Amino acid sequence: MSAVGSPVAPAVAAAPAVSPAAAAAPATAPDDVAAPGGGHRTAALALLVSAQFVVMLDTSIVNVALPSIQRDLGLTPAGLAWVVNAYVLAFGGLLLLAGRVADVVGRRRMLMIGSAVFTLGTLVAGTASTEWLLVAGRVVQGAGAAALSPAAMALLLVTFPGPARARAMAAWGAASTLGGASGVLVGGLLAGTVGWSWIFFATVPVSAIALVAAPRLLDGTRGAGTRRQFDALGAASVTGAVLALVHAALAVPDHGWTSPSVLLGAGVAVALGVVFLAAERRAADPLVPLDVFRSRTLSTGVVLAVLGGGTRASTFVLIALYLQQALRMEPQVAGLASVPTSLAGFVVSVAVLPRVLRVLGPERSMVAGLVVLAGGHLWLARTPDGGSFVTDVLPGLMLVATGVALSFTPTTMVIASAVPAARSGLASGLAGSATQVGAALGMAAFTAIGTAATRAVGAAADFVSGGGFSAVFTAAAVVALATAALGATLVGRRATPSGLSTADVRR
Repeated sequence: MSAVGSPVAPAVAAAPAVSPAAAAAPATAPDDVAAPGGGHRTAALALLVSAQFVVMLDTSIVNVALPSIQRDLGLTPAGLAWVVNAYVLAFGGLLLLAGRVADVVGRRRMLMIGSAVFTLGTLVAGTASTEWLLVAGRVVQGAGAAALSPAAMALLLVTFPGPARARAMAAWGAASTLGGASGVLVGGLLAGTVGWSWIFFATVPVSAIALVAAPRLLDGTRGAGTRRQFDALGAASVTGAVLALVHAALAVPDHGWTSPSVLLGAGVAVALGVVFLAAERRAADPLVPLDVFRSRTLSTGVVLAVLGGGTRASTFVLIALYLQQALRMEPQVAGLASVPTSLAGFVVSVAVLPRVLRVLGPERSMVAGLVVLAGGHLWLARTPDGGSFVTDVLPGLMLVATGVALSFTPTTMVIASAVPAARSGLASGLAGSATQVGAALGMAAFTAIGTAATRAVGAAADFVSGGGFSAVFTAAAVVALATAALGATLVGRRATPSGLSTADVRR
């Protein structure tokens, strides 16, 4: 996918909330136990949410710096697209595998491995002098992020049981939202002052601190469980399937749904998916035990993560483009215009979400957030070309930020509540992979809708004058409302520690 030629490029990289959040699960797991109380717990929470902040920041911080990177390294449009997509593919493709491995080898150990790999990739990208070296650094960054994020979420689950978990989850969601939404601002400021390399170097201290502080703040005690076998075929097939599917979706804006590259990617994904299912049925210790999907709560939650990931991820990419293309803002100004959205998402996640969760529970909170998100999309859909930012755009942005904050964390709470504590890393990987796949598919679908609407007006029309943005925001609102309706079917259903819903158990 071209980051220059496509009207909605660069795909999912600006999504603020495409990584798993903490969830309501039993308090302890067999290979990690809760950390000490008091100040250590506060420091542990700060460590875990800062790791997630950096992971999400790096999904969007590159966007504003892309023109500078292209100019300095002489990148082709395809090479520039891979600066973004290499991270997205590695991150999304490895999340499920990394989450399961964290359950096997230990969450603290996996967090430290992820921090080390992420730091290495960041240094490679920041010092890159050629296209291939920069793309390689981004692949390593994505792999590190895939190891870091699910391990951090699983550690949060076991470190904060009971009432403390709601506050910890709110902090996690705030870090995810703030990290993704503020990346555009931070990237613009750094690229415009000290140079694009510093968009990478700026995250090194945080990931390095996580590597050093984890042994001191997080308990990695392992239980005396049985020796685990590694499901190599399952790991290879599901990782390949996710990579092929995301790659195909990223190619849609440039090549169309029926292009050979898209059809080949989709075909490979389906074939590897069949291999994966067959492997999991035969494996003695499967990567993803298929019995977890007997829970309607979990299987529906994964669908909700896919659909919700699509409508949430698309929002911030489209808004960034709308500000520059329809309102004709400079990139730095567009970055500053995202500040109210970042602040609103942070405030709602920290101050509002915990109270909403206590009153409504995760299912109703998720549904309410999706409805608010749809309202924000509809507000933006009616915004006129050249309208006022304060009166025509900002109210919609505030609704979007509120809807994302209220729906993101509860969605992954629903997934993880249906999975036993010993599989919390698996739950994290499922939620993260579903969200990343949904983000890629959503952007592909919404791009196609906007392009079709523009072409219907005339060949000379663009996304602004041709009504493409209005069509896309309207479509996103429809998806958000449909997702809310699906989520409403889970209201009143509670998962048991066995991973089966109460309704399933009664059967």
